[in-house]
Amino acid sequence: MIMQFICKENCLILAVTPANTDLANSDAIKLAKDVDPQGQRTIGVITKLDLMDKGTNAREILENRLLPLRRGYIGVVNRSQKDIDGKKDIKAALLAEQKFFLSHPAYKHMAESMGTPYLQRTLNQQLTNHIRDTLPAFRSLLQSQLLSLNKEAEKYKQYSPDDPARRTKTLLQSVQHLAADFEKLIEGSGDKIDTVNLSGGARINRIFHSHFPYELIKLESDERKLRREINYAIRNIHGVRTGLFTPDMAFQAIVKKQISRLEGPCMKFVDMVSQELITTVHQCISKLSSFPKLQDETERIITTEIQQQESKCREQILLLIDIQLAYINTKHEDFIGFTNAQQGFNQINKKIVARMAGNQGVAPLSSLIVIRKGWLTISNIGFMKGGAKEYWFILTAESLSWFKDDEEKEKKFMLPLDNLKLRDVERGFMSSKFVFAIFNTELRNVYKDYKSLELACNSQEELDSWKASLLQAGVYPEKVTVDEQGNGAPENFTDPQLERQVETIRSLVDSYMSIIYKTIKDLMPKTIMHLMINSVKEFISSELLAQLYALGECSALMDESPEQQKYREEVLRKHAALKEALAVVGKISTSTCTTPMPPPVDSSWIQPSSLATSGKPVVRGQAPSAPRVPAHIGPARSTSTDGLQHLTGQPNRPPPSVPRTPLPIHPRDPSSCSGLLPRDTR
Repeated sequence: MIMQFICKENCLILAVTPANTDLANSDAIKLAKDVDPQGQRTIGVITKLDLMDKGTNAREILENRLLPLRRGYIGVVNRSQKDIDGKKDIKAALLAEQKFFLSHPAYKHMAESMGTPYLQRTLNQQLTNHIRDTLPAFRSLLQSQLLSLNKEAEKYKQYSPDDPARRTKTLLQSVQHLAADFEKLIEGSGDKIDTVNLSGGARINRIFHSHFPYELIKLESDERKLRREINYAIRNIHGVRTGLFTPDMAFQAIVKKQISRLEGPCMKFVDMVSQELITTVHQCISKLSSFPKLQDETERIITTEIQQQESKCREQILLLIDIQLAYINTKHEDFIGFTNAQQGFNQINKKIVARMAGNQGVAPLSSLIVIRKGWLTISNIGFMKGGAKEYWFILTAESLSWFKDDEEKEKKFMLPLDNLKLRDVERGFMSSKFVFAIFNTELRNVYKDYKSLELACNSQEELDSWKASLLQAGVYPEKVTVDEQGNGAPENFTDPQLERQVETIRSLVDSYMSIIYKTIKDLMPKTIMHLMINSVKEFISSELLAQLYALGECSALMDESPEQQKYREEVLRKHAALKEALAVVGKISTSTCTTPMPPPVDSSWIQPSSLATSGKPVVRGQAPSAPRVPAHIGPARSTSTDGLQHLTGQPNRPPPSVPRTPLPIHPRDPSSCSGLLPRDTR
């Protein structure tokens, strides 16, 4: 148990050893050596000097010439058990101790630096040194704490919880601050910027430009299913007849079906924005925790308003989809039209030629455009082949390459993006990674002898970002291609005319749906911004206060929570305590005498204790019995030690020292030194 005290850097160690035992094997000296190898905090105390055998003395030890310590030794003579039983008082014991040192031939030359009073003065001097050194920093700390509390304490001094005017003013200010905080979080101009997580408007912006486009791209990525639907539509329109021309009814049927599928992603988009709005409101309302009733009512009113605006937004989005379904505008300036559909085939042929040229050594420009860089872990490599490893990946419009590190000097592999798709991979039970896989639609090996390449990220945000980048590069997500009727993949085209018609309508559908997607991606954020976000901001700033007043319980709304009452009282109490502490510290004079640290001595004679050699506590033998200390000496030791422990301002600073010398030490003039603690004048 003693170790938890002597290990502290601001604790002086009194290594007490009886004079009639072997000092070289003293447990106290060994323990002190373990925690204070430089000897800066250790003072040796030799007791029972009056019980040594005749003809022996501890003069060389007390003169610090034999078995030296940096701070030396102080000898004391305490009351014996016989003295205690005989009711010998402390004053008589101190006089007897003084007489012993003055009359003993081996100790009389150093009697002024021996005894319990000298030990007390030594410890008081060390406490004085410590207080003097730490007092400036301690005063600065108190002043900074007082300054930080001044404004809040002045407000609470004039605070009257039951004043109706005060309650009304606080309610008005709380609503104004709530409106300002909400607007700052949405607009991104907050005073306190979160550097760890996205919040408020930044998360909504990510939904606008990352999550929602990703959901739309997933709708248009299933090429096989689209061709099958066009095939069935053309054949069902012709019926038993063989059509000579491409039916425009098939084009309209496919386009309307594609537009109707937009409803799901759009509704999911609204849900995500609504949830982010509610989260932002909760973040702002948390500052009203001092008034629980006001916080609950404000949260209920704003949440209800968000839900109402969400319903209006859903109705408007459904109306936008119905408007697109009402009329298929084939005269749109960006629509290729039937006569230009053939140009799509020419463009495809040009791309194929360009890729062939790239394979022959002429790199196309798109292969030089870097879409994304970052660290990913290849997680599906077996343990025998090296196991999962992290690499630096570079994604371009033509390939996915990875390097050993971000210096991009040692390329491990380059994977072309032709015929690649991605799919989600479920997280393992104990895994903290977010995984997706890349595979070849023609069932070829993607990397060495692996059919797929599983790549792992550290967060969901990083996973979504990589998916969006791969979509931008043309790597689309996998999707099941079995329809509701159980029809599998369409049968192979045996009619060249039907094949041309399917390809023509597919080109027309792609052209028209690209217009629809562009329109929806532009209108959806605008609609939600107008009907939800701006409406909620306007409601909080202009109508929230009126609805709170309409409850008819304004006085009850401003009832403080018990925690807030305790906090206010604690602030006032702490403010008063700091002022009082500064007043006390201001009365203390720091013009005290000081004692320098003694020079180092050779302490190699001290052997490590069993605690240090074994690394764990061991059972020690019976220690020598502790000497009995006069009653008035105990508080002096306790006060000094406690003071050193609680008034520390520099924990790594070694405590000041008291010089030890083998020569006689003459007492100082008491008037030359003003101590911080009362000096024992006995």
